[in-house]
Amino acid sequence: MKHVLVVDDDPSIRDVVQSYLQTQNFQVSAVSDGNGMARVLADNVVDLIILDLKLTNEDGLDLVRDLGSRSDVPIILVTGHRTEETDRVVGLELGADDYMTKPFGLRELLARVRAVLRRSDAAELRSRKDKTRFRYRFADWELNIHTRKLTSPAGNTVPLTAGEFNLLTAFLRSPQQILSREQLLDASRIHDEEVFDRSVDIQILRLRRKLEHNPREPQLIKTERGAGYVFAATVDRS
Repeated sequence: MKHVLVVDDDPSIRDVVQSYLQTQNFQVSAVSDGNGMARVLADNVVDLIILDLKLTNEDGLDLVRDLGSRSDVPIILVTGHRTEETDRVVGLELGADDYMTKPFGLRELLARVRAVLRRSDAAELRSRKDKTRFRYRFADWELNIHTRKLTSPAGNTVPLTAGEFNLLTAFLRSPQQILSREQLLDASRIHDEEVFDRSVDIQILRLRRKLEHNPREPQLIKTERGAGYVFAATVDRS
């Protein structure tokens, strides 16, 4: 039974979501703030977090940022206004997996929960398959999958967000192959609609700034117009 943690300061929403997901065979914990979330995470294995971005006394983005630095638990963001595009994009770039806008239907919520969990399970399976090959080397760079550590040719550690890490891993698994935006959206655990499409382009731009000698003339991550992107370097696995 998958364990879902709901973080929302509206008790009526917490109760409705908790009751509905329980009828769908999920274990559900529901809390009102970051402290409650931390307590549940400390004492339980959580498979998915549904997090309201606009908590009364806390910034949900700060909670997403903190979670991304110490956990790989998938996150679905909940926003109260359709105009909060900036917060949604920032949350996704910090590592969240999906978002919903209030008011939302419970059946749609269930579909998104199941979709995010499927992608999470698939990513975990890929990670297990990579246990014997967890280092990627390219153009004097090295990415360690287990430690999520990217090392530059000069020996410096280059920090990556969760989305950047997933995107780079997707490229390294399929070097010298054209990957469509749809494939990259799925690989970076971001999907759906034009907002997310722009997010992939933003993450690729940021990856280029970290990897390329001249990001304006990329030699590693190249654009294939009308098709997607290709990782042009030779990749060694060990």
